[in-house]
Amino acid sequence: MRPLPSLNALKVFEAVARHRSMTRAAEELCVTHGAVSRHIRSLEETLGVLLLSRGARTSEPTLEGARLAEGLASAFALIETSIERVRPGPLTLSCSSSIMMEWIIPRIGRFHARHPHVEVQFNMNYDRIDFMRDKISIAIRASVIEPPPGAVIRDLGAEEIGPVCAPSYLAQYPISDPADLVDAALLGTRTRAQAFAEWQAAAGCEALALEPRSSFAHFYLLIQAAIFGLGVAMVPQMLVADHIASKRLVAPLGFCQGPRRLVLWIAPHLAGHPDTLALERWLIREMRVLPQG
Repeated sequence: MRPLPSLNALKVFEAVARHRSMTRAAEELCVTHGAVSRHIRSLEETLGVLLLSRGARTSEPTLEGARLAEGLASAFALIETSIERVRPGPLTLSCSSSIMMEWIIPRIGRFHARHPHVEVQFNMNYDRIDFMRDKISIAIRASVIEPPPGAVIRDLGAEEIGPVCAPSYLAQYPISDPADLVDAALLGTRTRAQAFAEWQAAAGCEALALEPRSSFAHFYLLIQAAIFGLGVAMVPQMLVADHIASKRLVAPLGFCQGPRRLVLWIAPHLAGHPDTLALERWLIREMRVLPQG
């Protein structure tokens, strides 16, 4: 059986081929330039092929070197994924800042009480992600966003949307019909500029001219504006369920099913892990027991 090359030499070569530089590879691996050069020379002698075309500033892989580097990159990624599957560590939950502030934080204590051994970290993002690069375990997203390759997807149900306002605002400006919103102080958010249009389509009142007078950067700022009586906000029900239950907000026209669905993205290398399953099942259960206004 022919001897296999040194794993350290293979790791060094993959770094050099990726950076096209022995110097940058040495910096990444925290070794000297001479050590990198020795590993590459030893690997070439073991394999009997030239792997790099050495220049004054760069080290370009030869045809054989490029083939080896491509295979090594896949192999090392597989090794990293395999290790992550068994390595204990905190889970990272990714969601928007509004979901974090209005829905996760008020409830996460219940998860910790039920699963005190599971550590959860947070990533506030509502865009596309790479599970390995961003170190994300589970993400809450809208169905309109493209999931990462290989994501295990769990449906959380349709998003309910509707207009909400403070009880004091409703007492001063009664709202009992969608047409009453035409003269109301409508509040919007730049993160979902089409919120009123989506609700109108769902509620069957597209003919109304509903344009927000004020716009806020995030849903949680929009919700605070509504709580303090600045007007009527169009929001997902999950973000205001607690405020409605505590009577800080009212939903005079109720909520209806909008065009979006909420989903969980689960990192494929963590799906089925006990801690991941615990967080997944808790999120699904909490979503199904939203307090109603």
